[in-house]
Amino acid sequence: MNQTDSPHRPETGPRAATAAALSLTGTLALVLLPLAMWLANRSAPLMLGIASLAFVGAAVLSPRAAEMPMRLRRMLSTPLGLSLAAFLAWALVSILWSHDRPASLRAWGELALPIGCALAIAVSDRFGARPAWLRALALAIILACLLSIVELSSGLSQRAALGIGKLYSFVFNRPAITALVLAIPTIHGLWRLPDAKRSDRFLAIVLALSVAALALKSESASARLGVAVCAICWLAAAYMPRLTTAAVAVAFVLTMAMAPVLGIAATNWLPSQILNRFAVMTGQARIDIWLSFGEVARASPLHGAGFGTSATMQKHPIAEAVLPEHRQLLAVGHPHDMPLQAWAETGLIGAALLTLAGLLLLRRLRRLPPADLAPRLALFSAAFAIAVVGHGAWQGWWIAALGASIVWFSSAEA
Repeated sequence: MNQTDSPHRPETGPRAATAAALSLTGTLALVLLPLAMWLANRSAPLMLGIASLAFVGAAVLSPRAAEMPMRLRRMLSTPLGLSLAAFLAWALVSILWSHDRPASLRAWGELALPIGCALAIAVSDRFGARPAWLRALALAIILACLLSIVELSSGLSQRAALGIGKLYSFVFNRPAITALVLAIPTIHGLWRLPDAKRSDRFLAIVLALSVAALALKSESASARLGVAVCAICWLAAAYMPRLTTAAVAVAFVLTMAMAPVLGIAATNWLPSQILNRFAVMTGQARIDIWLSFGEVARASPLHGAGFGTSATMQKHPIAEAVLPEHRQLLAVGHPHDMPLQAWAETGLIGAALLTLAGLLLLRRLRRLPPADLAPRLALFSAAFAIAVVGHGAWQGWWIAALGASIVWFSSAEA
């Protein structure tokens, strides 16, 4: 139970009022995050940061402030916490052999800060996913989806009228993915409310349809894949929880393990009839990128090229080990595959730590009853599927969106 809901030792006075105002501010920041992403498609870290500062401030003002260090130690001392901390530490060490250490350090901060913000919210113990807030988040996601669909349908004419600079429709890929990962805990929460009304379940259905509609309207093949994987995994886990969890674990390990040869595998095994159905950047060009970064991963298999080096990998000395015809694609900024980026930048050590963390998370999820396992396994599977074919692995908006989704799930358990 969260401090704000506790019937014991009720907080009164100016400190309590300030704490309550801060908690409200933090909750509003989390609720408005999907709308912020529609308006500015990299704003998720800012909203998560505002929320974390507000909740920590509220916790400091509460009588139970002294419990925060204990909660932090408890979270970090778990096998999952230790493995994630070990990866962050290894990633930081790997910057020593980066060709651009300042840029790599900024990339590390872009990963670590959203993780720290989500952890701070959990440690504060001030946020609770009350029914009213779940409904508000559902409405915010639906509105963000509708606004994005309207803009995409009009060719972004609204932003052009406002004199916004260069306009590209692919910027709505990020709001679409954010809407998906936030919708999963929201749909689950609305459906499982102890006193759920028919209107709550109707709202959950409208939310699911809105997210699917935006995924279909956007240019993001990753979002469409995520929606499909989410739906299939959720349904399968609800009826066959152990089998589905085992299948997800096997797929996860195999995908992480084969990342350095992903481009070769896709070239040899993916039929041209399927390949030709994809757009240019999700077809052969994507495979060519995997081939290029796969050569980087195999050139330094143990420790990689250094964290954050994918952004300018073509300038790294390791690029000399890549075939001349593949070097040009090292300049695309990232390999469009999270496991491959982990291998290329942090080597076998980093990839193994991430694999361990994923398996530990799946082991924790496996202990849940099917009704609680299904949506969480769906989030894991959808997020991993998106990361395998989508954007850069450590982008702050992506980590913040996942962190916010986990926060909503965790707060519902409190």
